[in-house]
Amino acid sequence: MIKVSSNDQLRLVGFNNLTKALSFNLYDFCTARTYAERESYIEYINDKYNAAKITHVLKGVCDIIEAKVLGISDQDYDPWGASSLVLMSDIKGEVSTSQMLSTLSGAAKVKSSSTAMHLDKSHICAHTYPDFLHNGSICSVRVDIDIATCGEISPLNALNYLFDQFESDVAVIDYVVRGFTRDENGKRVYIDHPLQSIQDYIRADILEDYYCLDLSLQRDLIWQTKMLRTKIDEQDYFLGDVDLEDAEVQRRLDDVKREMRGVLHMFPEN
Repeated sequence: MIKVSSNDQLRLVGFNNLTKALSFNLYDFCTARTYAERESYIEYINDKYNAAKITHVLKGVCDIIEAKVLGISDQDYDPWGASSLVLMSDIKGEVSTSQMLSTLSGAAKVKSSSTAMHLDKSHICAHTYPDFLHNGSICSVRVDIDIATCGEISPLNALNYLFDQFESDVAVIDYVVRGFTRDENGKRVYIDHPLQSIQDYIRADILEDYYCLDLSLQRDLIWQTKMLRTKIDEQDYFLGDVDLEDAEVQRRLDDVKREMRGVLHMFPEN
């Protein structure tokens, strides 16, 4: 494996066919004290996380990673939930056929058309998964966003934007690089950018709000960061104003926090 440091200028031959896959799962929690509050939360989910708004966020990701949108498909579901799919291409990755063949073969006189080729196979998809406990006391929604890119673009650059767009009590982020390309000497290159931790791509002011756990299998090109929000406004977990000194309110808060820790550490139900 060719290792890349932040100071290296890696020269690749032909086109970059590394696949970089980012999975961003965020969880938003609240507590519903009555059936009416539970229904109000469902209405909130359907408005905040509907297909049109999810698609708007995904198009914003494309802008950040400098990708060209090729096609969009999105769908709202009854009674709740939404999905969105955006096909995209790396603008920088569009080269002419003659350029590609000349570089790959080393021949200076390759005759070919100059038709532009999309060498990338990239997409972003997002799904929402509302969840309500059997008694409806704890409500949550998971937004699952998968970004798969080929070429020079890196989905890690969109992380700060995604945190800014969504409210996240728990976030589980996975990053995997697959495939290989070659350098100018013909050696296989399995990663074209330095990476120690996913946290390196997240702003300091965001990280300050979370407790973070890292998994790094650099030899296997697998990284994971799990995040639990610790800087919270307790009032935000209730639909309506509450007395935070009330014992029942504190019990419900403890239930929500226990649920958040359970999701972070993948604890079984009590």
